[in-house]
Order: sequence, then structure tokens, then C-alpha cells
Amino acid sequence: MIRKSLTIAILTVATLASAAPSMAQSLEIGRDGVRLVDPRERAREERREERREDRRDRRALRELRERDAVRIARGEGVREVDDVVRTRNTYRVLGADRRGRDIRVDIDRYTGRVLAVR
Repeated sequence: MIRKSLTIAILTVATLASAAPSMAQSLEIGRDGVRLVDPRERAREERREERREDRRDRRALRELRERDAVRIARGEGVREVDDVVRTRNTYRVLGADRRGRDIRVDIDRYTGRVLAVR
């Protein structure tokens, strides 16, 4: 009787131990056929997709106007604005500080973050 119970217990443990790794995987049916997907791989793909969506959202945000860029540059020490140059991702505000020295402020067009002051 004890031997039979011990055998059943060992078989139960072996069955559960072998089933755990297979339960951690999932099946994916796609254009490449059927494949097993590791949960870590799926998590990496989801994070990659989230980063893509963040980039799309960032582009879709209302970008700053030149007027806002000048206001931000004045906060960084620009007194007289000579020119505002709009590049692909930044505004470059060229001007002079209170001592008359040339100053250049680079500002991100989407977030308004100051990238460089030279």
C-alpha cells in the first residue's frame, strides 16, 4: 500500500514538473506557420511595439511654434533674437545675451526641452 502511494506521488510530481515548462509557452499562428513563443520573447516584442507607438505619439504631438521657442530661449539668457532656424527636430534660436555675446539655443520642437546652449 505504501509502495503504491509512493509510486503515485512520484508520478504526480513528475507529471507536474514536466507540465510547468510547457504551460509557460504559448502558441502563435501566423503567416510563418505555427510556432512556440517564449514569454520573454513576447515581452520584448511588446516593449519594442510600445517604443514604436511612443515615437509615433511624439510626432503626432503639437509641435512648438517659433514664438514658444523664442520664449524658452529668453529663459536661457537670450536678450536679442537675431534669427530662428527650424530644422527637422529642433529650433535653433540665434541671438545675443545681456553682455552682447553671441548665443545659440537648441530646443526640441516637440517637447520644448533645451538641448544645448552655446
